[in-house]
Formats: sequence, C-alpha cells, structure tokens
Amino acid sequence: MILDENIKLNNGVEIPTLGLGTWLLENDKACEVVSTALKLGYRHIDTAEAYDNEKGVGEGIRASGIPREKIFLTTKLAAEIKDYEKAKKAIQKSLDDLQVDYIDLMIIHSPQPWDIFRDGNHYEEGNLAAWKALEDFYKLGKIRAIGVSNFEKVDIENILAHGTVKPAVNQILVHVSNTPFELIKYCESQGIAVEAYSPIGHGEILKNPVLVDMAKKYNVSVPQLCIRYTLQLGFISLPKTTNPSHMKNNADVDFTISDEDMEILKNVERIKDYGDTMKYSGFRRLVENHK
Repeated sequence: MILDENIKLNNGVEIPTLGLGTWLLENDKACEVVSTALKLGYRHIDTAEAYDNEKGVGEGIRASGIPREKIFLTTKLAAEIKDYEKAKKAIQKSLDDLQVDYIDLMIIHSPQPWDIFRDGNHYEEGNLAAWKALEDFYKLGKIRAIGVSNFEKVDIENILAHGTVKPAVNQILVHVSNTPFELIKYCESQGIAVEAYSPIGHGEILKNPVLVDMAKKYNVSVPQLCIRYTLQLGFISLPKTTNPSHMKNNADVDFTISDEDMEILKNVERIKDYGDTMKYSGFRRLVENHK
C-alpha cells in the first residue's frame, strides 16, 4: 500500500512517498482535516508558514493520537525571508506554532518573494542567509532534513557552492502536462529528491480528454491517474484535499501505468494560460498572507 512506502533522502532520513498538502486550508479547519488524514493512514503532512495554518496542523497531529515519531512533518520558511536573523526567528516561530520539538523537513518556499516570483533576481545572498539559518537548526537536531522549493538549477547551484549541507529535496510544481524534465534530471544527478506539489494540476487537468479516457482504461479516477504518474516517476507526491473520501481515493493508487501510457502522459499538451492561473489565484493568497 502506497501509504506504507518511503524513500530515503540523501542524509538517510526516510520520507513517505505520499503526503497530504495543506495549501489554502484554513487554520480553523486544519485540525480536523489533518487528524482525519492521519487516522486514515497518512503519515506525511506538508504545511508552510505562508499557509497560516501551522497551529491548526499541529493541533491535528496531537488530536490524531498517532505518536509524533511516526509522522513526517514538513513546513516551509516564508519566501520573503532572505535574512539570517529573521530566518532564525521564523524557524523558531514555526516550531512554536506547530508545538513540536522538531520538524522533519523544512524548506525555503521560493528563491524569490511571491509578489516578484520569477522576476529574474535570484537573491543569491538572501537565500544563502536563509539556508545558513536552516543549517544551524539542522545541526542542532531541531530539523531532520532541509531543502528548497521552486528552485531552478541556478538557485540550487548557489546553495551547493556555498552551503555546508546539501538540500535533501526540491519541491516543485509537477503534474501531467507540466513536468520540467531538465530540472528534474539535474536534481536527481545531485541526489536531491523531487517532491511534486499540486500533482492534480489544481483541478485544471481533470477535464483533459486524454486523461479521462486513460483513467477509464485503468478503472481509476483522473486524480488517481495523475498521482500515480508522479509516483511512478519516482517523486514524492503531495495532493491536497479536505474530503475524507478523496483522501482515501488519492491513496488507492497501487496500480501500474504502462510504459507506453507513461510516454503519452509525459507529452500531454501544457494547460493553456496555466501560468496566469498560478499567478493570480494561488500565489495571490501567499502574497496577501505576507504583506
């Protein structure tokens, strides 16, 4: 069963290959959603400072009754923080808000602040300052693994050249019709695991006729097909849902997509205007939370 499967990160820490994403989950609903997921067998929960739900996520972990050491908890350092002292304070605040003694994985949420995401500035010094703070908490045992998110090759090279701890993961947008193979190949060549966020493409991909027909062939739902695609490529997959029934379905992906069908999925046409969808819907929430 996929909920029992782990992969080993480059520092030896094991991470469940399927996790529950909590982007856009309101803090007052997070406790129930996270607790439900854990009771259903999920052992990997992904949150972020920018989501403004760390307190609720921590409450859900405690309410589940599952021992803390059996849960893999990820959170993210806000993209706007590019200063060592501010990063240290933010990391400690995440520990305090989650009410945990340690975080399993903490990552820099983006190489650029959200309101100027992909503006051409790679914030080399700021990202190194934030990375140094993560390294310090890692060396103290307060974080078990550290990584990055939305980092391009040049951003990762900056960390590798000047940091003392190699990133364990790069969490990036990956789904059918959006699989950045060149970046993925680079991460894998460096021993950096790839985490696929939004593997269902924010729902936009569900209407694609190629996927609809293929899902029928395997007698699965389109979301199950999309999640299986990311897992079969060797990634850690982080679908988001608040619906217990969908949580169960998202974890019921113990089937195999044929090599021929994987090639078809790798080459599905990119969603038109997807960049604008990302910029003006989801990212807006992240920006508003940190003005």
